[in-house]
Amino acid sequence: MTSPKSKNIRVHESELHSEDRQRAHGHAGLTLWFTGLSGSGKSTLAYRLERLLTEHGVFAYVLDGDGVRHGLCRDLGFAPEDRRENIRRVGEVAGLFTDAGVVLLTAFISPYRSDRDAVRALLGDSFVEVHVAASLEVCESRDPKGLYQKARSGEIPAFTGVSAPYEEPESPEIRVDTGVLSIDQAAAEVMAWLEAKRELGLPGRR
Repeated sequence: MTSPKSKNIRVHESELHSEDRQRAHGHAGLTLWFTGLSGSGKSTLAYRLERLLTEHGVFAYVLDGDGVRHGLCRDLGFAPEDRRENIRRVGEVAGLFTDAGVVLLTAFISPYRSDRDAVRALLGDSFVEVHVAASLEVCESRDPKGLYQKARSGEIPAFTGVSAPYEEPESPEIRVDTGVLSIDQAAAEVMAWLEAKRELGLPGRR
């Protein structure tokens, strides 16, 4: 982690602790980090889980890759160094959300293991890696944004899975194959994992 450029800053301590926020929300903060190829269903799955969790009284929120690149990371491109900075910024934001007691669902390709590992190191036990493991063939057959077609034609250079690498998680907490499972089935698997691990203490499901 690099130090801030300014030396004239001071972090103010909150009067609340994580335990205080946990009591207020009825659950601890957590980051579910969805990683996978474009078209694997990361965002669709994250938003489905946001609805399911909210219905169970959980304070949940989605950070989606496209949305972040319209605001927080709009100055970044898709070169490797920009991808790393994109994930670094999102990791810092995830830390803030988690500390606030939110169950954050992030949907980012995040192609490099080292970047995901850096976020894991930052968040510790509050980080849950979810590999949305649809194959390249399945993702390319869907191609909801027409990106694979553009990548194959050379219109988009350095496209993950085609002309740029995707480093699959080696030991994610959760792996769901959305090439085989429906979104409902995949969401049910993630919910079952959360309940089994008792990470949240879902209201009404204890």
